Amino acid sequence: MYKRRRRRGRQGRKPSPVFISHTSNVKEFNPQPQNENEPIHLEHEELEVLRLVDLVGLSQEEAGEEMRISRGTIWRLLQRGRKKVTQALIEGRKLVIQQHES
Repeated sequence: MYKRRRRRGRQGRKPSPVFISHTSNVKEFNPQPQNENEPIHLEHEELEVLRLVDLVGLSQEEAGEEMRISRGTIWRLLQRGRKKVTQALIEGRKLVIQQHES
């Protein structure tokens, strides 16, 4: 399954689509106790990179080949995803996984 990425900013070329091989039915994680802070939104691409690199154990280069994007893009998605998950755990904020468009 391919997912179209959106451009961050106005300059540069349009990003190529990302191949995502694993989908999850999980939509969110809620901290206990609940707090009133804004939820953190984890993009589906960030979740896939976290799964491939941290759970499956692929290198960034192998994950890039699997998702059909560059290693640099994998690195950026990995950094953003790890930061969001860590922030949700430390600050006790809800983590919402954005669902992919089919």
